[in-house]
Amino acid sequence: MAKMMIPLGPQHPALEEPESFSLLLDGERIAAATVALGYNHRGMEKACESRTYIQDIYLLERICGICSHSHSSSYVQAVEAIAGIEIPKRAAYLRTLIGELERVHSHLLWLGIAGHEIGFQTLFMFVWRDRELVMDLLERLTGNRVNYGMNTIGGVRRDIDSTQTEEVLKALDILEARTSYYIKVCTEEQSIIGRLAGVGKLPREDALRLGAVGPVLRASGVRRDMRKDDPYDAYSELDFNVITDDHADVLGRTVVRVFEIMESYKICRQVVRNMPDGPIAVKVPAKIPTGEAFSRYEAPRGEDIHYVRSNGTDRPERVKVRAPTLANLASITNMIEGGYLADVPIVIAAIDPCFSCTDRMIRVQDSRSGREDRYDWAGLRQYSIDWYKKRGVDLSQTKAAWKD
Repeated sequence: MAKMMIPLGPQHPALEEPESFSLLLDGERIAAATVALGYNHRGMEKACESRTYIQDIYLLERICGICSHSHSSSYVQAVEAIAGIEIPKRAAYLRTLIGELERVHSHLLWLGIAGHEIGFQTLFMFVWRDRELVMDLLERLTGNRVNYGMNTIGGVRRDIDSTQTEEVLKALDILEARTSYYIKVCTEEQSIIGRLAGVGKLPREDALRLGAVGPVLRASGVRRDMRKDDPYDAYSELDFNVITDDHADVLGRTVVRVFEIMESYKICRQVVRNMPDGPIAVKVPAKIPTGEAFSRYEAPRGEDIHYVRSNGTDRPERVKVRAPTLANLASITNMIEGGYLADVPIVIAAIDPCFSCTDRMIRVQDSRSGREDRYDWAGLRQYSIDWYKKRGVDLSQTKAAWKD
């Protein structure tokens, strides 16, 4: 049987965001696969240079709606390290509480999507019902359901009172009971086990070699979690387990996430019951001293990295973000190759991808001269028009309309 190359994306029903995968099929099995980035670039790193440190918090929080607190926390940690600022203990506990509720929200969202991808619509509906409880709770604590706006340089912007504390504990009781049922479904339901076991294999040695992070790495048996390995906020004072699994497949990634949800409930209870008194922020000067810092944060999808370099002004000289999806994309081809075409959607979904967090611009290098082509906006647009024209798409009318 002849091999056939087929595209998956950039627009495809199985993808929540645009991304391009090229799959070489040998019958129903995938002989080779490649991933092409570049469909969602938003220029956020460059935009940070023209905004103040405070303004950048709200910009970077919008890298991802699901990991908004993770990105803003990682960023402010880097700025605080440069400025030599130690945040109040109560602020550290509040950051931890919001971070773990965000983890619960993210994992529940993922579990619902996983159910949808494998045709288990009842699981999808049940889990997303409970996701609403978490989002309502986050709105009650921060004022927002998605981008929480909780962080500031030097601490947090909002405190919680005893009424909100009771609401947290009440919601955790409901969520924990329901999550226990989801764990039973994911670990005992034979239709789920049969559908996910052995799919998207990523052995331990490959996970380490390819730099996988988060639940993807821990599902391959590697006990690595920044909350334990490089503690921040209140994690050094809390009792929780790093969940691992040895299946090294989509089933293992499912098991890791559902049990991590239970650990997050345990962390949230400890934070609420042991919340110290005191201020929630310290005063920070607008201008940050010259320096640089590298911050790591365990986002729901894995290790999130922010690098910040300052030049003594009120605006950063450089901000660099490495979202966890970028780290896990290197493993995708390893998971896909040798498997069936029908498994590709759930294998991609199993890394919990956020392609908008990940994508980068590229520099085009002439293969003959070795010269790098640099474009202004008009030149970049013309390059795009010419690229499509070579492939039979004439955008001349669009160009004329744009000029008008």
